[in-house]
Amino acid sequence: MQISSPAVSHYAAIAGSIISSRLGINPGANIPVLIGIIIFFIILSILFSAASYIYGWIERKFIGRAQSRHGPTYLGPFGFLQNFADLLKLATKEWFIPDNADRLIFPFMLPIAIAIFVLVLVFLPFSPGFIGINTPLGLFAVFVLLSFSPLLFFLAGWSSGNKFSSISAQRSVVLMASYEVPLFIIVVSVAMLAGGYGIVSIVSAQSARWFAISMPLAFVLFLVVMVAELERQPFDLREADSELIAGWLTDVNAPFYALFLLLDYMRLFVGSLIITLLFLGGWYPVIFAPFVTLVIKVTLVSFLIMLARVTFVRMRIDQAIRLGWMYITPLALLSMLVTFIIFVR
Repeated sequence: MQISSPAVSHYAAIAGSIISSRLGINPGANIPVLIGIIIFFIILSILFSAASYIYGWIERKFIGRAQSRHGPTYLGPFGFLQNFADLLKLATKEWFIPDNADRLIFPFMLPIAIAIFVLVLVFLPFSPGFIGINTPLGLFAVFVLLSFSPLLFFLAGWSSGNKFSSISAQRSVVLMASYEVPLFIIVVSVAMLAGGYGIVSIVSAQSARWFAISMPLAFVLFLVVMVAELERQPFDLREADSELIAGWLTDVNAPFYALFLLLDYMRLFVGSLIITLLFLGGWYPVIFAPFVTLVIKVTLVSFLIMLARVTFVRMRIDQAIRLGWMYITPLALLSMLVTFIIFVR
């Protein structure tokens, strides 16, 4: 892994030389790279944690206002520390594994899912000079990693030994499978328009005009598909109160539920970041610093997805699948054909 960030590489080289001089060894090329990887993952962890915490607070306050409530108010200014108190409460509760659960699979599914989404961020640029791995196949690598999500969620529900969790996990897999086909079709359309799968090159191709303007139909479809992939309302079929209790989370304990909340907002952040990079020009136009411009756009996209949670009711499983196969997939094919005819041919 080569860190494609001048700032991280610079500080990693300085730290590597200091460590090598203290230990009296030849630094070579491996020590600075290793330190750069550690620094990069620390930065990603801080960014992920901060985004998840702030997203959780914003969504609770926003939903509270939409439902004529105040939301969290007790701890900190505007209830900003309430999430920290809830996290502390969940983390200190009893840790247990259900008697019927598979003890070799069940405890590791959520941590593995979190690790995959952290790995996805390695391929996503936050500015022209801050990206973990800048590869010509970066977009392809991102969606290959994301394609593991249905398997992980299915194993999380199935391995719990609860039939309701298992049924809910199957619903999640069916939903995601229905929307991954149009997802990849739209990704191919973006790659055709940009001339490659490199994410930095895709953002650079939007310096004059965003792809959301060039491909408005693909942008709307991708937004809907990404909401379905994130299992946010109206596509949160893992949880149906009248049928499946809490879905594949029915048997998780409090610390695991805290991990799930972290994962849920991590997925929201990653999904919003992907939408911004592929269709909203990333850090273009550079009104502020590139990173600040990108974060503002990602926050606005995330707020739009949160707005759907308080606006739309949950769809039935047959409605969601029919929407994916009968409408979104043909429209995605149409959008790809139009993109090819107008911009590529």
